[in-house]
Amino acid sequence: MQSNSPAVEQSFSPEPDLKHPWRGYFFIATATFFWGAAATFGKAVFNGSLFAGDSLISPLVLTQARATITVLALGPLLLLRFGRHLFSISRRDLTLCALVGTLGVACSNYFYYLAVQKATVSLAITVQYTAPVWVLFYMVGRGRERATFQKSAAAVIAMIGTAFAIGVFHSDVPVSLVGIGSALLASFSYAFYNIAGQGLVKRNHPFTVMFYVLSSSAVLWLVVNPPWRLVEQHYSPQQWGFLFVFACVSMLLPYMFYMSGLKYLDPTRAVITSCLEPVFAILFAVFFIHETLRALQAFGIVAVLAATVMVQIKQKGTPLSEAL
Repeated sequence: MQSNSPAVEQSFSPEPDLKHPWRGYFFIATATFFWGAAATFGKAVFNGSLFAGDSLISPLVLTQARATITVLALGPLLLLRFGRHLFSISRRDLTLCALVGTLGVACSNYFYYLAVQKATVSLAITVQYTAPVWVLFYMVGRGRERATFQKSAAAVIAMIGTAFAIGVFHSDVPVSLVGIGSALLASFSYAFYNIAGQGLVKRNHPFTVMFYVLSSSAVLWLVVNPPWRLVEQHYSPQQWGFLFVFACVSMLLPYMFYMSGLKYLDPTRAVITSCLEPVFAILFAVFFIHETLRALQAFGIVAVLAATVMVQIKQKGTPLSEAL
């Protein structure tokens, strides 16, 4: 569910073809593989393992390039595949897309990669995976969800798991307050993205929403970090090439795989399968950039993933449209 998983689309996808579920598992697992790898690539760039000696690529530039390049590539692809009618949207929904793109996607992506830079991949992705719990709190507070035992237990498990994952019970684990704070802000932003975006996908094609949300994010970064500031960084051709590949690997390709997977799986199975993302991310970080992972931290990560599934899984007698 990282800053990438299209959780909103999960609940409002077209009726899946359940005759070939293995295709859905394969497509969504492939998407989570790409998302997991992207986090490790980002960390390698931030700590200088890649492009040592060149101008460092910051979380801001990585987030900006990721959104901008994806939009530039996605627009023509959608036009060729669906035609101009896909881009039709009401003024009200366009405004809402702008809010989701800036306060939701842009902020969640930026703070996620800032957490990766300041702390660890495992901490960043685990804390962000508490987003469904914040959505639950909001929905219960607004009277749109019932605080069932299952969901209440999931919230408690997620909080305990987060404490273990960030190393609260390990005196020798370095604690980065900036990293933890950034990861929390990323989870809050992602929760807002899920809450505010639900109606958008009910009224519009998921790719329409995706295009305008990402376009809004790209426009925000264009204002925050104008092109001439990028030029002043004097990035090498290899670094620009990396940014292009990173955008494809971390957003464009996995979104395509994920959306394809939703054709063959129901939303609950899709959510559970998407929990492979932090597994891949943490394994990549441990094996390729040598992040340490203690037993209690691993326990906390598993607890957060279990809570994520518990919050979103449909309970007996509950309409699927009411499930998170």
